[in-house]
Formats: sequence, structure tokens, C-alpha cells
Amino acid sequence: MHVGEICNQEVITIGADDSAQEAATLMRKEHVGDVVVVEDGRKPVGIVTDRDLVLEVMVPGLDPADLSAREIASGPLITVRAQDNLFTAMEIMETKGVRRLPVVQDDGSLVGLLTVDDVWELLAGLQTQLAGVVNRQRKQERERRP
Repeated sequence: MHVGEICNQEVITIGADDSAQEAATLMRKEHVGDVVVVEDGRKPVGIVTDRDLVLEVMVPGLDPADLSAREIASGPLITVRAQDNLFTAMEIMETKGVRRLPVVQDDGSLVGLLTVDDVWELLAGLQTQLAGVVNRQRKQERERRP
């Protein structure tokens, strides 16, 4: 299963030079906890989370209109290629300690975003399917017994 097939392709993005205020406004409008920071169209250069806004702007008392999204974005940006498999992405998340992975094409353009929540949801669905298979097999075995 390739990451490009399972990632969320409806990613909210913001330009690298847009302000932290614009990032916060966009996150509120779209009801999301993060935006992917892009430049040159769709090449991700960072991620701004609600936590970044609190720690990098609010706590130090900075003016969000004076800071760019690039300046407050979590870094360094870790990505995964669309053709990589799910287990590669999970390994990257674990070893790098990230909860979100922008998914990119070979040219670096953004395809989507894979989150830990997406992986949990997928694995839970697969576990449910597997439990259904096992239960059907058990039922068939009981019905075959004399």
C-alpha cells in the first residue's frame, strides 16, 4: 500500500511568506490544527501547527503579523514520497518523532499529508476486517463439525 494512495489529499496550505496571523486565521476558518507551508506553488517547506503558534508567537508576546509562516514552522521538514509504502512512513514517524508527514512526488511537489491519526484509522479498519475473517472461519469450522 503506497502512501500516496492513503494520505489526505485535501491539504490546507499557506505561502511561506504569508504571516503567522494569516496562518492562524486560515486554521480557524478551515477548522484544522495545522497548515503546510509551501513555496513555488506546491513544494512544502514546513508545517505550522496550533502549538507552533502558541509557543513561537503567543508565549514570547510577538506580533503574528510581523512573522512569516516559514519563520515559525516546525523544522526541519520531514517528508515521505508518494510511492513509499505505509511501513516506511510509520518508521519515519517513529524514528523522527513526527506526527505529520507531507507526502511528495519525486519533484518535491505536495501530494497530501499523512498523519498518525490517519495511520491509526487505517490500521483499526484492517484489524476489524481481519477479525471478521477469523470469525467467519471459526463459524464455518463449527458448522462442519458433526
